[in-house]
Amino acid sequence: MKKIFLFAAMALFTLTASAQVKFAYVDFNEIVMLMPESDAARTQMQTAQKEANETYESMVNEGNAKFTEYQQKQSTWTPAIKESKEKELTDIQNRIQEFQQTIQVELQQQQQQLMEPIQKKALEAVEKLAKAGGYTMVFDPSQFIYFDKSQCKDLTPDARKALNIPAGRTIEALQKELQAQQQQQ
Repeated sequence: MKKIFLFAAMALFTLTASAQVKFAYVDFNEIVMLMPESDAARTQMQTAQKEANETYESMVNEGNAKFTEYQQKQSTWTPAIKESKEKELTDIQNRIQEFQQTIQVELQQQQQQLMEPIQKKALEAVEKLAKAGGYTMVFDPSQFIYFDKSQCKDLTPDARKALNIPAGRTIEALQKELQAQQQQQ
């Protein structure tokens, strides 16, 4: 990774030395998170997570009920019934574990599927702005330790406009919205 970064830095230096190069930056995470499409994706994910939690709780409640029944009645059961009930408890426990593993993977896949077109749309908007502005390179400032912002154009406001993100909407406001939603649940 360091070699790639070093190579990119040398390439930038070479480009800068040989021609007038225009640089810009954009807070890609900000624009993706604040896009209206991201709100819809978050809502879908919250619904899916809620359904997964309800299913999990239902499975756990079933297991707890069966275990309570086993504890209360085991002394009155024949060995065959007791063995059958123990197998049933083991099966329930295995199903719960399998569900946990499977649902986590499925939820991650669903989130990727929902976010992929949103990220693509944001990337296309940034590319369009970069080409229209004649920028050689657009980077995300979160990937650099230091850069001189006065030497670069911030395309984030233009990208926000192109992606119909309301002017007053911020990451901080979004975080407050999400926290309020979690507290309501």
